[in-house]
Amino acid sequence: VSGRMAEQSDSSSFTAAEHFTTRHLALTLRVEFQNRRIGASAALTVEALRDELSELTLDTRDLKILKITANGQEVKFALGNKHCFKGAALTISLPFKLLRGQHVVVEISYETSPEASALQWLTAEQTAGKKHPYLFSQCQAIHCRSMIPCQDTPSVKSTYYARVSVPKELVALMSANQDGEMADDKDKSRKIYCFRQTVPMPCYLIALVVGSLESRVIGPRCRVWSEREMVDAAAYEFEETETMLKKAEDLMGPYVWGQYDLLILPPSFPYGGMENPCLTFVTPTLLAGDRSLSNVIAHEISHSWTGNLVTNKTWEHFWLNEGHTVYLERMIGRSMFDEKYRQFAAIGGWKDLLEAIETFGATNPLTSLVPRLCDTDPDDAFSSVPYEKGFALLYHLEELLGGPDIFIGFVKAYIQIFAYSSVTTEDWKNCLHSYFSDKTEILNKVDWDAWFHSPGMPPFTPHYDTSMNDACITLCKRWTIATDVELDCFNEGDLKEMTSMQKIEFLALLLLETPLRLNNVKRMQQVYKFNDVKNAEIKFRWLRLCLRAQWEKAIPLALEMVTVQGRMKFTRPLYRDLYNFEKACPQAIETFQKNKPSMHPITAALVAKDLHLV
Repeated sequence: VSGRMAEQSDSSSFTAAEHFTTRHLALTLRVEFQNRRIGASAALTVEALRDELSELTLDTRDLKILKITANGQEVKFALGNKHCFKGAALTISLPFKLLRGQHVVVEISYETSPEASALQWLTAEQTAGKKHPYLFSQCQAIHCRSMIPCQDTPSVKSTYYARVSVPKELVALMSANQDGEMADDKDKSRKIYCFRQTVPMPCYLIALVVGSLESRVIGPRCRVWSEREMVDAAAYEFEETETMLKKAEDLMGPYVWGQYDLLILPPSFPYGGMENPCLTFVTPTLLAGDRSLSNVIAHEISHSWTGNLVTNKTWEHFWLNEGHTVYLERMIGRSMFDEKYRQFAAIGGWKDLLEAIETFGATNPLTSLVPRLCDTDPDDAFSSVPYEKGFALLYHLEELLGGPDIFIGFVKAYIQIFAYSSVTTEDWKNCLHSYFSDKTEILNKVDWDAWFHSPGMPPFTPHYDTSMNDACITLCKRWTIATDVELDCFNEGDLKEMTSMQKIEFLALLLLETPLRLNNVKRMQQVYKFNDVKNAEIKFRWLRLCLRAQWEKAIPLALEMVTVQGRMKFTRPLYRDLYNFEKACPQAIETFQKNKPSMHPITAALVAKDLHLV
């Protein structure tokens, strides 16, 4: 029993989710750009899960708590010592004892700190329009506590309602359906936006954005939002969103969240996308005519089922969110294009996994599918492992159990059984066994312990169809072995038949080889002109290739790329390669220190580790 209890509790949170749970959250937020704070009140409707409950512990980080009431009665509270990444526990003493099943409304008045890790405040100069400031949040994994005192664990799900006061020339959006707007009685220069989220969800999915935003309708339940300068281009690029949403519904059942809007963020956003319900956040590094754009949108749409509807119970089970979402993203790709496309995407993913494991080290416990996170910040554990090792396990099971059309039936059943709840790997495995009860012998042959708990590459290498890959492999081999004399035999026609995904794959293959000779890289630039490419996925891999070949001309281009955008997928590896290139290292550190104040707090903290500054 002790082992199971240990699995249930969340080492990243101070709260005791087994003693009480939050059913609803009512937020009143006043966004103040002048001093980079949110003045707020959070009313939590809490249900006791045991008798004699007279104390509540919530998560906070850098919050200034002003006053707390329970059912309108002022109560005593205490903030614990600050932990380096968990923040501080807020202990609230109730003036009465609750019985199991009873509710209490706890209202907390507080202010956020200008350093809140969930929030990035941008000056007008850092936006596309240059006229108005901008604010956006990123709560995953454990940053919600720096914006709201809460049970900051994915094991707790609640509905929420919010009223947000902002300067009247700006627009506020949240991860919820819009519920009207009104003038702010207290201040004529402000207006209030209201939001309602009726589907219970974990608090890491609470999201807020405030800026000079416009929208365009791109489908019956889809809008795209961004600053005016980008909104028409974005509407054009994301026009396939409703088609993908329908394909997802065909695979997984009805979409329950109402609206599906997309928000294109400023370039400092640290991720490719974030699956905030009703309002997916997307990086602006996705460009026209690029298949990786549809991959990201298919991925974020899939999260509406795996992650948002069925959620990992703790961050140790993150692969349940991401492995299934990658599986569904590739199944959407299969129904929009074909099976060859899915196979090609899977091969690319396997390469990402190889690289992640090489970066962490093959014996690093964080490369296990279900890592132990006792003293580890979930941000430090973030990598391709839960995505691609998770996908590899699901693909392996698909092959064993009868193919994609049979296995997708299980994924759909798993979603229906666990919808609106949070699950562990054990829950998932029990569900798999009961769904395939006629195939127990096959399932018993799987080395579950190695898949879940061994670090490094998975115990089984899947067999993928390489037909779309062969051209990439051939060209990669030619460049790897070419001597100076043979460099003339390359020309721009080599890439003529290749899709942008194949070009990305070609460069990714070269990155797995020993670094190219400097002359080979110079010749590649002469014939393929990769320095001029706008596609961020191609440019990123090309610059890494140049830095590894010690080409000094690439240093300013790489420094520019880590400065003009902040997507961690690009920024962190480029900074690591700059650090390892002796001539570039001092400039990399100098660039980082100069730009740190305008970087996203999550990105800045992790790049500082990559550059060995902490």
